[in-house]
Amino acid sequence: MKIAVPDLISNSYFPAIAAVELGMFKREGIDASIEMIFPVDKAYAALRDGDVDLVAGSAHSALSAFPESDGVKLICAQGQGMYWFLVMRADLAATRGDLSVVKGRRIGAAPWVEMGLRGLLVAGGIDIERDQVLIAPVPGAVGAGVNFGLTAAKALEAGQIDGFWANGMGTEVAVRRGVGTVVLDIRRGDGPKEAFNYTMASIAATDRLIKDQPDRAAAAVRAIVATQAALRKDPSLATQVASKVFPEQEAGLFAELIRRDGPYYDASISRDFVADMTAFCRRIGILKGHPSYEDVVATQFSPLWAGTGDSGHAG
Repeated sequence: MKIAVPDLISNSYFPAIAAVELGMFKREGIDASIEMIFPVDKAYAALRDGDVDLVAGSAHSALSAFPESDGVKLICAQGQGMYWFLVMRADLAATRGDLSVVKGRRIGAAPWVEMGLRGLLVAGGIDIERDQVLIAPVPGAVGAGVNFGLTAAKALEAGQIDGFWANGMGTEVAVRRGVGTVVLDIRRGDGPKEAFNYTMASIAATDRLIKDQPDRAAAAVRAIVATQAALRKDPSLATQVASKVFPEQEAGLFAELIRRDGPYYDASISRDFVADMTAFCRRIGILKGHPSYEDVVATQFSPLWAGTGDSGHAG
């Protein structure tokens, strides 16, 4: 089973990576591997074309390859809530939650990821055109391989951008180096409340795989659920996994990042989430219709989610 992820040195999709490295898929009788495909729309295109079996990426981005959510389903969540951070140059002395700092600034963000930023800025009263907010790919990110967040942190340090919208790893590196300040952390209550459910880190499969190989899809859900539970119980497992996969400096940061993410490790996908996400997708123009919960989520796997979450998450 091939699992596409759009970023590798990232806590965002770590449950999928850890499920492979900790042997959770193998325990389910599945020989699984991770394939890095950036950006996320290319990962979903690979899913559509049959080149991979699952995508561990942002839920809303499935629409890039499956218009109107036709032919794809979310089978479980890797974590609850929109999981990217808005980080601005430290010398701008930005105040936490103050969106005005983006006016006239260059913000780096990956394709499709940037939609979440645009949505929350508009909801927060920013007129992107009038306020001259330039949201564009991070310089050097194309072909950067496994480290979009790290590339963003380096671009911020080099003064190539004024801020970035990226994962927790890039955020941690920028803050520790003293070059970045966190302005928004949506999961933990910053920004417009509705932004929490704009998207989530999910696992997606084609309708074809779910219909033809339901046992394999169910096994994948069980592997993710087991991994989430293991990481919540013992975040130090993240270091064990990261040391096999990532450079030493970044691997040393993973246990703390995963400890922070633990309360959001809940495999369930709620009706409220789907309603909020699809409304967001209509507002930004990537969805026209009103797909039902059952159109978006493979509900036959929902019993496998039962009791998976730590009730500490918000949203």
